[in-house]
Amino acid sequence: MRSKVVMTIVFVLSLTLLATGKDSNVLMLATTTSADNTGLLDVLAVELKKDKGIDLRWTAVGTGKALQLARDCNADVVLVHDPDSEAKFMAEGYGINRSELMYNDFIIIGPKNDPAGIKGKNAAQAFKLIATKKVFFASRADKSGTHVLELKLWKQAGLSVPEREQWYIETGQGMLQTIAIAEEKSGYTLTDRATYIKYEHNMKNNPSLVILSEKDKAYFNQYSAIEVNPDKCPNVNNKKAREFIKWMASPKIQKFIGDYKINGKKLFVPNAK
Repeated sequence: MRSKVVMTIVFVLSLTLLATGKDSNVLMLATTTSADNTGLLDVLAVELKKDKGIDLRWTAVGTGKALQLARDCNADVVLVHDPDSEAKFMAEGYGINRSELMYNDFIIIGPKNDPAGIKGKNAAQAFKLIATKKVFFASRADKSGTHVLELKLWKQAGLSVPEREQWYIETGQGMLQTIAIAEEKSGYTLTDRATYIKYEHNMKNNPSLVILSEKDKAYFNQYSAIEVNPDKCPNVNNKKAREFIKWMASPKIQKFIGDYKINGKKLFVPNAK
């Protein structure tokens, strides 16, 4: 049902983009599930309308799919978190003026009894223990920024990606859905901290899955915005895309992002240059 809803939204957004054209006050954003699930975009959209008169509309998918929407000229701007994919997108000429805006970090979460024994371990140690003990691990498997990092972490741990192992579950879902599957299996997953805080809030601060591996430099998670190149997509609203990114990088909105919290916990750290 969720996937059908997302595809319907994508289709409607595509039609809207074609209909509104590059001079409209409507801005089409392709972005990640974490920016959406946390509620950040909902509050930013209100502020953007108030400050600039821009009507922000978005579809939230993994970074890979968000960049593909942009390649297909179905977005004016992207907000994503996979620097390698972003670099390829820029090199292909689809993106211009990449701007770093905020960051948080990744964590590995799992059952409180921690059957793999990863508590306090760094990323490589945690992945090795999960593979050695063959405990359930839920992977997004959707080419999102989270999934791309996960694949890198298996390799950095000296392991091949355990795609054919019975304990390795490929969900093909967003982050909150993947956490739900990991919870159902009493397993582990890699998530961004912001989405975990939202999950924790949804569980009334008594989550079944807890943070077990964190604060490794490999877990750094940068979010950046990129304008879709009007030379590739003549109908994109590049004027509003550029205005949006400049607004996101402004001191006022950077402070707004830094002050945005759930249950008193900060979700993103602003770092626009």
